Amino acid sequence: MVLLLKFVVELDEAGYYNIPIMSYGVKYASSFFGPFRDAADSAPSFGDRKTYQMDPANRLEALRELESDLKEGCDMMIVKPALSYLDIVRDVKNHTNVPVVAYNVSGEYSMTKAAAQNGWIDEERVVMEQMVSMKRAGADMIITYFAKDICRYLDK
Repeated sequence: MVLLLKFVVELDEAGYYNIPIMSYGVKYASSFFGPFRDAADSAPSFGDRKTYQMDPANRLEALRELESDLKEGCDMMIVKPALSYLDIVRDVKNHTNVPVVAYNVSGEYSMTKAAAQNGWIDEERVVMEQMVSMKRAGADMIITYFAKDICRYLDK
């Protein structure tokens, strides 16, 4: 039995019904995870994560993983990272009825923050454009380090 399905069965057996499962199945081996790994001191001590994260050049792998996770009982699908994979967000959206979650990761956040701090971009406008692009690509939800900033922008 695969891990996700096993987890769903264990939840049901423990009496936890109707617990939504958000799959991390569409996660690419991306350089955009670097800032989080550095902050969490979680860089691999040997090898790399390419054995279980997807090849950035392989578009069809996401759809295979999506189908597998849906069969195992996932209720939502994360695409991570988001901005460099908006085509994948759209592909996932087009192939399923479950909510699609775009995960705007630490490297995307850091890149935008650094450019704004150097005066190269207008942070608020760029952040809001990024959020709109993720929604336009098909994201039903967005996970982002910019959440507090966005609340501040919208509160103006």
